[in-house]
Amino acid sequence: MKAELDKLVDLQKTDTNLRRLKRALETADERRAAIEQEFEQHAFSIREIQGRRDELNTSRADLERQIAENKTYLERAERNLKHAQNQKEYETAMREMDALQKQITAFETQIVESMEQSEGIEKELDERADEITSLDSKRDAALAEFDSQLKAEKAEFDTETAHRAKGFATLPDRLAEAYNRLAQRSRDGIAVAEVVNGACSACHMSLRPQAMVEVRKGQEIMLCESCSRILYIQSREAEATA
Repeated sequence: MKAELDKLVDLQKTDTNLRRLKRALETADERRAAIEQEFEQHAFSIREIQGRRDELNTSRADLERQIAENKTYLERAERNLKHAQNQKEYETAMREMDALQKQITAFETQIVESMEQSEGIEKELDERADEITSLDSKRDAALAEFDSQLKAEKAEFDTETAHRAKGFATLPDRLAEAYNRLAQRSRDGIAVAEVVNGACSACHMSLRPQAMVEVRKGQEIMLCESCSRILYIQSREAEATA
C-alpha cells in the first residue's frame, strides 16, 4: 500500500505542476503582451518628452518669424514717422510703433520662457540618454528571455505529460478511478493532500489523533473526514513525530 500511496503522491505533484504549466502556456500571449506594453510605456514617455521639445522648437521658430515680420513693420512705421506731413500721420505712426514694439517684447519674453522650458527638457532627455539608447536592446533581450522560458515550459509540459501517463498506468483501477473522481470534483485539482501540522493542507481541518496514527503508518489509503481527499505525511515528518 505504501508503494501505491507514493505513486498517488507523485501523480498529484505531477498534476499540480501540469496545471501550473497549462496556465502559463494558456496565458503566454498575455504575458508577452505585458512585456511589450511595459517597454511601450517607457517608449511613449520618451516620445512624449521629445514631442514637447519639438513643439517648443516649432513655437520658438514661429515667434522668431513673427518678431522678424514685426521688425519689418516697425522700420516702415519709423519711416512713416520721419515723413509725417501732419499731426495725425505723426500720431498714427507713433501708435503703430508702440504697438509693434510691445508685440516684439512680448514675443521675446515668450522665446525666453520657451528656451528655459527647452533646457529643462534637454536635461531630462540627457538624464535618460542611457535608457533611450538601450530601450530597444533591453526589449529584445526581455522578449528573447520570455521566448526561451516559454520553450522550456512547453518542453517540461510534454515531459510531465508523458511521466503522468506512465505513472497513472501503473495504478490499480480502483485507485485510478478514485483519484480521477476526487481531482475532477475539486476546483484546485487536488486529490491527494499532505498533512501539515496535524491538519489536511487542502481544507485545513485538523485530523483526529487516531486518524493521524493511521496516516503515519501508511498501511492503507486514508481519506480526510472533512473533504474526502487522500491523505499522506512526508516521511521526514512521520519520523520526526514518531
